[in-house]
Amino acid sequence: MNLNDCPVPVYGDQSWRGKCPSESLEQITFFNRIRKIPIYGLIAVHPRNEGKRHYKQVTKERAEGMTKGASDIIIPGNPAFVCELKRRDRTQSSWQDGQVEYLEAAQKAGAFVCVALGADAATEAFEEWLSLQARG
Repeated sequence: MNLNDCPVPVYGDQSWRGKCPSESLEQITFFNRIRKIPIYGLIAVHPRNEGKRHYKQVTKERAEGMTKGASDIIIPGNPAFVCELKRRDRTQSSWQDGQVEYLEAAQKAGAFVCVALGADAATEAFEEWLSLQARG
């Protein structure tokens, strides 16, 4: 998907190109930052959806509640924080089946929804969300 067509806000410099950490390392950086913040560090989750699995395992996990396309960072709240994390250089990331649909559905349900290009962009989005939480 072209981020110009993204149905939700995108945080980060979309024109930035170059060597950058993997999506996994960006996610580790983000979670290390917020784990230090009372409450939010305790409730932030990364649902495990990716990876190749045997079809029987996928069937069982879906029955247990795994949702196709669930975003990388989900923090319960009012509204919830739902963030799809991509690499800082967006050309080095790809979209998985169901991710855009998940973002759109979360947005329709009233969540604070975004795509973040790297840990710094995710932190910027998180801080904006926190300011909304403070306003009540």
